[in-house]
Amino acid sequence: MTQASPRRILLAVTGLTPQIVTETLYALACNRPDPWIPDEIHLITTATGADNARLNLLAGQRWFHRLCEDYGLSPIVFTPEQIHVLQDAEGRPLDDIRTQADNTLAADFITEQLRTLTADPNSELHVSIAGGRKTMGYYLGYALSLYGRPQDRLSHVLVSDPYETNRDFYYPTPYEHPIHSRRGDKEVTVDARHARVDLADIPFVRLRDGLPERLRTGQASFTGAVTTANRGLQPARLIMDVAQRRVWIDDEELVLTKTEFVVLLWLAERARNGVPVTDWSTRAMAEAFLDCVKQVFSNPMDGEHDRIKAGFESYDYFPLKVSKYFEPKKSMINNKILKLLGPRPAERYVIGRGNDNAFPLTPEQIEIQRG
Repeated sequence: MTQASPRRILLAVTGLTPQIVTETLYALACNRPDPWIPDEIHLITTATGADNARLNLLAGQRWFHRLCEDYGLSPIVFTPEQIHVLQDAEGRPLDDIRTQADNTLAADFITEQLRTLTADPNSELHVSIAGGRKTMGYYLGYALSLYGRPQDRLSHVLVSDPYETNRDFYYPTPYEHPIHSRRGDKEVTVDARHARVDLADIPFVRLRDGLPERLRTGQASFTGAVTTANRGLQPARLIMDVAQRRVWIDDEELVLTKTEFVVLLWLAERARNGVPVTDWSTRAMAEAFLDCVKQVFSNPMDGEHDRIKAGFESYDYFPLKVSKYFEPKKSMINNKILKLLGPRPAERYVIGRGNDNAFPLTPEQIEIQRG
């Protein structure tokens, strides 16, 4: 079976100069030996920017349609529905980014739009940060760093002088097209077909694989995603509340079953006492674990200690069977840590695999609350 071609998406931020859309499209589709023609174009902009883009690029047979016709491009989906307008806290279109609150909302909006577009494994994004306010370009580039895949690209469009700041220039036409420009204090006429438009590819660090699945598949704020991505660079911190049987790692609550909690507590206490490696295939270790269970489940009505002890006694403390009791618990704890934090941050907490069973934290990184 032939694999479907990737869904090519051009994504850009724009402000009052929608020209960057046609300039970027020209550079990608018309000015390179291996044309990259998007299947669809998406814009992120303000309310005024949306009007500018719609009126100058789409209304009637405006500049987007002219470019496609001039260069015979295959159909590209670009309608007002692909123009995504920033919103304020009440969900109203945002006309500018003026306050810290506006800044935060814009960051979250841009991050969510990019996360959504990269959720399709068969999509391929080309992201342009040439337009809009500098903060918008920054957030879009950083969001791509958080969510970008190997097939995604980032660029900035470069336009030669005097076309770069000319509001009448949209792309180099394949025919003579005079536009007015200023040279010093004089007004001159230049030909759009002589403009040079290039793309500057921008390398970026891809952090997507380090994010937990809940941030890759569910809505997340810009600040939350950045904080999560940075956690792998910070010292690990484990807090265990014995009375409430609750666990926190990196200030995130790790939800464990009763048995998983006591296994983690046992390993954490040993590590805090300077014994990070546990050989749980011995009777001595099984008995030490049962002592820990008895401390946590001191209420005789709970029955947890008796249930686990009865299981060990049925094994007659046979090392191989006792070891098999612990292995699934270790795997479940590790999987929950991985799901909560993501691969890279989770590495700081994962209990050693195989026969190692080493607990990776140092005594000063472990806090056990018994009050």
